[in-house]
Amino acid sequence: MLKKVLIVDDSPAQVKLIHSLLEREGYSPIDLNNPLQVEDTIAAEHPALILLDVVMPERNGFQVCRELKNSAEYSAIPVILVTSKDTPSDRYWGEQQGADGYVTKPFTREDLLRAIRRFV
Repeated sequence: MLKKVLIVDDSPAQVKLIHSLLEREGYSPIDLNNPLQVEDTIAAEHPALILLDVVMPERNGFQVCRELKNSAEYSAIPVILVTSKDTPSDRYWGEQQGADGYVTKPFTREDLLRAIRRFV
């Protein structure tokens, strides 16, 4: 059975890029452009890992990560922030929200896969 990976990013181009990379590596990607639907999608799909953008409208990735990690139901699912926010304070803030990993855009195929393989 393929490992499901939830991709949450408001950029369709970014989702398509990550989706095709994951598919080629034998993962089962689940695409989501709306950060307001994360919990419903997790409940329906049961992903092994979440790749989460930070800069999104209505609900940013830091908020999503914090809420997932504070939830008894979802806290065990690894969350990797995949973002253009690359300052030390951004990384620190991501860790404070409970992120399990941090990959900056633009990323290389190897960078993303290395982060994913730590968890699935």
